[in-house]
Amino acid sequence: MDILPHEKQISEYVKAIDYLKKQNQSNPLFNAEIQKMEQKLLTLKKKVYSDLTPWERVLIARHPQRPHSIDCISNITETFHELHGDRLYGDDQSVVGGIAKIGGNSFVIIGQEKGFDTESRVKRNFGMLSPEGFRKAIRLMKIAEKFSMPVVTLLDTPGAYPGLQAEERGQGSAIAYNLREMARLKTPIIVLLIGEGSSGGALGMGVGDVVGMMEHAYYSVISPEGCASILWKDSSRNKDAAGALKLNAENLLEFGVIDEILPEPMGGAHQDPALVYASIKKFIVEKASVLRSISSEVLIEKRYQKFRTIGRYFYEGDKK
Repeated sequence: MDILPHEKQISEYVKAIDYLKKQNQSNPLFNAEIQKMEQKLLTLKKKVYSDLTPWERVLIARHPQRPHSIDCISNITETFHELHGDRLYGDDQSVVGGIAKIGGNSFVIIGQEKGFDTESRVKRNFGMLSPEGFRKAIRLMKIAEKFSMPVVTLLDTPGAYPGLQAEERGQGSAIAYNLREMARLKTPIIVLLIGEGSSGGALGMGVGDVVGMMEHAYYSVISPEGCASILWKDSSRNKDAAGALKLNAENLLEFGVIDEILPEPMGGAHQDPALVYASIKKFIVEKASVLRSISSEVLIEKRYQKFRTIGRYFYEGDKK
């Protein structure tokens, strides 16, 4: 498993304990020492993971073993029928979506997918959506609206693809169109940030009636590296930028950008994926049950007001 910088001391303890356990197989004299070290390891983990900096949590959100959208879809659905293409240009593989059964009910679930190895990451364009990805997503949402199925979107992207070809095919227009159409979609929308949530790439699939966020995911107008490059002309100041952006779940809950935080196992979702899948499924089923009872007219108005009231601003001369 990949070791993050803040986990190096934990890794050394784990290796020492594993070594003693191997020695202990033929000589049980190490039992007491192993127990002491395991207790120290637990104490160390609690200390390290309770004092995480914003940047360290960004690293957890990007961990290679962190559950991706495909993992979530496979583990929270009873059935899943994938649908492809935007009916205009092509099939963006950075978006995975289709019709699913979750908790015995029908949903349209759409996830942003980065890939796991070199081949799949290239295929998925590292989770960076092109215009056809956004159009594919909204096409599936329109299907959900037609058949009165709730929509679930799983957000995990470093941002929309910034390449020239994407701009030529209408990247900005595709994102703007999604924002408008999601705002007035006549069916419940449940949004969940499971990893990275950067810029318009995330927001283009992020307008919902309920917005949840995994504890160590992040949601920001720009990546920490991009912010540091713009503000200080130095991408190495990413740690400073991560702190300034207030991109962690607790900050966003306080600001009203998200509605609920889903706890993760100690150290991140990759430490116990099964627990994470159960939490995600419970979140979706519970929220959908509530939203189904609300009329489409009220749902749209509440969704509109929710996003209109996000943010704080002051006029010149106002007291802060």
